[in-house]
Amino acid sequence: MGSVNKAILVGNLGRDAEMRFTAGGTPVATVSLATTERYTDRDGQKREDTQWHRVVIWGKTAESLHEYLTKGKQIYVEGRIQTREWTDKEGKAAKTTEIRADRVVLLSSGGGMGGPRPGGRDRYASEPSESAPADMHVDAPNDDDIPF
Repeated sequence: MGSVNKAILVGNLGRDAEMRFTAGGTPVATVSLATTERYTDRDGQKREDTQWHRVVIWGKTAESLHEYLTKGKQIYVEGRIQTREWTDKEGKAAKTTEIRADRVVLLSSGGGMGGPRPGGRDRYASEPSESAPADMHVDAPNDDDIPF
């Protein structure tokens, strides 16, 4: 049997997307995504555990979404886990693990945790909104896409 390398994250952006271009002109956007688990410990105390994920978005997706990927927005990301190694400026070996995004969905138009919008239904960026131009299409997950 083969292997699978798939990551699915839903979380909030910790800062605005950073946009750059490779030497060959390929657009690359990098975001910092927070996922938070809330639970009650053995003593009955409510706790939170926040994990930070570096997400890298390539090509036309990066170019079209980077201005909408702003601090506080909630996004859905599908991709694969990738570890890169390099030598830093001081000559030391460095390593980072990141999510290379294959699919990005804007879940909220503003800061905060997203959730139901006024009017009783969620709105994704694939529908016209004040945060994305009407001609932009971003895949919105359906209930079969999200495993929870």
